[in-house]
Amino acid sequence: MPVAVVTDSTAYLPADLAPRLTVVPLTVIVGGVQGLEGVEVSPADVSRAMTGRRIAVQTSRPAPEQFAVTYRRLLDQGASGVVSVHLSAELSGTVESAVLASAEFGDRVTVIDSRSTGMGLGFPALAAVRAAAGGAGLVEVEHATREAIGRTFTFFYVDTLEFLRRGGRINAAEALFGTALSVKPILHVRDGTIAIREKVRTASRGLARLVDLAVAAAEETAVDVAVHHLAAPQRAEALAGALAVRLGDRLCDRYVTEAGAAVGAHAGPGLACVVVHRRP
Repeated sequence: MPVAVVTDSTAYLPADLAPRLTVVPLTVIVGGVQGLEGVEVSPADVSRAMTGRRIAVQTSRPAPEQFAVTYRRLLDQGASGVVSVHLSAELSGTVESAVLASAEFGDRVTVIDSRSTGMGLGFPALAAVRAAAGGAGLVEVEHATREAIGRTFTFFYVDTLEFLRRGGRINAAEALFGTALSVKPILHVRDGTIAIREKVRTASRGLARLVDLAVAAAEETAVDVAVHHLAAPQRAEALAGALAVRLGDRLCDRYVTEAGAAVGAHAGPGLACVVVHRRP
């Protein structure tokens, strides 16, 4: 059997692509009640909690044993090795759990930090799947994954920085500055962390800048694009349409998915995200 590929539930893969790899879910805690992301807790659950009575929403990484059970099962089923690629270690302890679990299996399991999340994680995971399906060995699949990470760029807009501040994903000074000036933040994932890229005055301007940044990141290459949202489907469709027009024939595959509970808990309702993946 080829190399097996494992990722986590923050990849937010389109439903037709998810079966190609094994997904280990994060845990989401809504009002003190735990559930597995995408299994027991949906994006709608998180959105309702954050917009209604402001019920506390938290996230927790998978336990190392969850990964160990997954790796053991795949290897027992005949996989020649496992590449396990996950959301940034700067945003979650998920990679640490995977590394702890991998120690049991020696060089048969390789853990990779995608330095991103959403389809910033999903595109490298799919690159790993394609390499494995083509007969590549463990080292070659790892190389294909890391190479894809370097060709993937993530930009996003949120209505407020408050949720990112509460979750510790952005520093308090940046959040306070944005709130005080009533600006709308455009953020990007840089070196595995979330950073403010620009500040604009209106939501419409923020979404327009997302398109500009995505087109600039594409350069002159063929690209795949993913658009994520939380409780903002109209924003997502508008972004996807604008990107199709601006990128023209350079746009290959385009995906629109709702961000799951783990990322939504920190970004908040209204999230709009664009991930650009340059094809090799």
